[in-house]
Amino acid sequence: MKAKKILFITQEIIPFVPESSYSLSGRYLPQAVQDSGCEIRTFSPKWGIINERRNALHEVIRLSGMNLIIDETDHPLIIKCASIQATRMPIYFIDNDDLFSKRGITSDKTGAEYPDNGERAIFYARGVLETVKKLRWEPDVIFCQGWITALAPIYLKKAYADEPWFREAKVVYSAGGNDFANNWGENYATSAAFGEATKEDIDAVCEGQYSHDEILKLAAKYSDGIIFEDTAFSDNVKQFIESLGIPTLQRPEDKEEYYNACINLFDEVFEH
Repeated sequence: MKAKKILFITQEIIPFVPESSYSLSGRYLPQAVQDSGCEIRTFSPKWGIINERRNALHEVIRLSGMNLIIDETDHPLIIKCASIQATRMPIYFIDNDDLFSKRGITSDKTGAEYPDNGERAIFYARGVLETVKKLRWEPDVIFCQGWITALAPIYLKKAYADEPWFREAKVVYSAGGNDFANNWGENYATSAAFGEATKEDIDAVCEGQYSHDEILKLAAKYSDGIIFEDTAFSDNVKQFIESLGIPTLQRPEDKEEYYNACINLFDEVFEH
């Protein structure tokens, strides 16, 4: 690979959570990239379904301790770490008692989506980027996976654009067609605005609607490449992404083909 440092901002990683398209990607794509000779860093939310004792998670005190303010509310940022020992691949977990502890990924046990999923996405994206700054690590390409990372591209391109750790980084967003169903609320752009990522920037894409398609388009607008995890995308989203003129990848069924295609996509966006 020409790109040598890849940051993975994942939504799910097996074996910490059950098997899914996302969790398999979160586990094996970073390993494939690491095996190709790259240096990687991998982040995941510390979902409440993750068993800390069984997976040997521990808090990283030197990285924890920051408060992130969302809608005038302070949310303590807790960083935990564990390793997938077979690959010596450390995983950093973003945690917060109110937003992640004792809670599932998108929905509760009854299937009802959490009403603050949008707020959780804000916290996760900002939490990862603040932690990478503390690590003083400068990625070449940043891979963002799933709805929980949807705010990361605009934050990287606007709010953190002048940070030396991210100034040259390229962003690849990996999206599913049906990640969530609920609208994130009429005031979401106000809540999500941060620094130079303004309400006006968000609404220039979302136009006051914060449902799945609009949030996906917002992520795509500020990305340098898109991976389609499945085929369940509306024509509206497909046409919007096509209009951006950025590289895209439809996930192949064969896993080795998928990993190699991702590596090629990382290099393509890195070179432009």
